[in-house]
Amino acid sequence: MSPETPKPPQDAVTVRRLRVSVGAVGIALPIVLTAGYALVTGRPALLDSLSGYYHSPMRDVFVGSMCAIGVFLISYRHRRPDDLISTIAGVLAIGVALFPTAPGDPSGTERVVGVVHQVCAAVLFLLLAVFCLVLFTRTDPTVRPDPVPGNGFYRTCGYVIIAAIVLAVASNVLPDDVRDTLRPVLWCEAVAVFAFGAAWLARSDAIFRAAHPPREETPRPAEPAVS
Repeated sequence: MSPETPKPPQDAVTVRRLRVSVGAVGIALPIVLTAGYALVTGRPALLDSLSGYYHSPMRDVFVGSMCAIGVFLISYRHRRPDDLISTIAGVLAIGVALFPTAPGDPSGTERVVGVVHQVCAAVLFLLLAVFCLVLFTRTDPTVRPDPVPGNGFYRTCGYVIIAAIVLAVASNVLPDDVRDTLRPVLWCEAVAVFAFGAAWLARSDAIFRAAHPPREETPRPAEPAVS
């Protein structure tokens, strides 16, 4: 009878589930918001940004998803730099949900709240890029070699997030009618969220695989010598 494969420690299972949860909610968010809005309103129209869905029938989905991401990030524990940055990112994610973007004709208070929202969102995306470019690619003594899919994938996700942020900011120079037609901020945010989610899903396997010690092969009995 072959020996039973040892189970990974509970900490590894918890960290993996948190990483999977963060990645899955991140990837699903743009799809659920746009598809849900089309189903609820009966018209497949895109809004200016993901945050814009706060001022739509999809508000509860947007707020709930961002708060879920925030709680997952705050609960995430691995190494000290990861803990600190993920906690800050989690607080910012909840801030994005609780301080909505300014509506079309904002009052003075709504403008201030909108600025807080933009600052939280910008810093959140930058920290998510830091995870991809720095934390996920550094040497980790708790993880065995030959990571899958490899550091190049995480760096690509990080650069995609940064490029999306830059393009979203640069799109403000476009004429209003062009922005209303193309919705560049929405597309940039969706691409950045997809990249962030993909990196966290991919990274969810690293610590889990590290918790599985390689199985030692049972030595085969020596074959009798042929006289």
